[in-house]
Amino acid sequence: MSEDLRTNGRYTGKSVVITGGSSGIGFETARLFADGGARVLITGRTRATLDSARDKLGGNAVAVLGDAASLTDTDVLADRVKAEFGTFDALFVNAGVTGFVPFEAMTEDRYDHLLAVNAKGPYFTVQKLAPLLNAGSGVVLTTSVVNVKGIPMVSAYAASKAALRSMTRSLARELLPRQLRVNALSPGPIDTGILERSMPAEAVAPMQAEMKEANPMLRFGDPAEVARAVAFLAFDATYTTGAELPVDGGASQL
Repeated sequence: MSEDLRTNGRYTGKSVVITGGSSGIGFETARLFADGGARVLITGRTRATLDSARDKLGGNAVAVLGDAASLTDTDVLADRVKAEFGTFDALFVNAGVTGFVPFEAMTEDRYDHLLAVNAKGPYFTVQKLAPLLNAGSGVVLTTSVVNVKGIPMVSAYAASKAALRSMTRSLARELLPRQLRVNALSPGPIDTGILERSMPAEAVAPMQAEMKEANPMLRFGDPAEVARAVAFLAFDATYTTGAELPVDGGASQL
């Protein structure tokens, strides 16, 4: 796929901003667009990971360090986007955190962090960057299959993603006069390494096996598969706004 894009320059002349673009789904999406000729600005919280991602993406990439929950960092991001691009053509609001915490063990600090990064951060990212988007541009927000499924140990995370799904509908209506489309992408189990980073090592393999068994396609998705769905919503779904596209192996249908 990326080789075809590199050949035909499908996104040549386009500029794309991706929050949380240094790894996983965000990075694969940045690579798809950069391979297709777009200029890409990615954000991340860890300098080493961000610099590595920029180097892999090549000369079409710009990397900006920032915390998705910080409104100060969001203002800095908006200034940098304006300086680099002036205006741009697609916004993928992908930065987020997860957390497997039993309801009884949830703390106020953990809850506040999940909601700040996954709900407050995206809301104000769109608010600050929407004025820089060209008419006809697409905004894509990363929700999750858990916003419609009751899954143990992710109650606060699920609430944050359900809030983001609701925002998608409201922002789609509010930004329509600016000729901006706002849609949500809803991944299921995707092989991004997030389980390994968020769970005890001994719990990872059993959880992976359980998740695969519960998925109709009996496997995890690949981040590159999700990237193609992002590209569709960002550029090709020109008569779609306020919608949610599941990329979950059929999990949301159960």
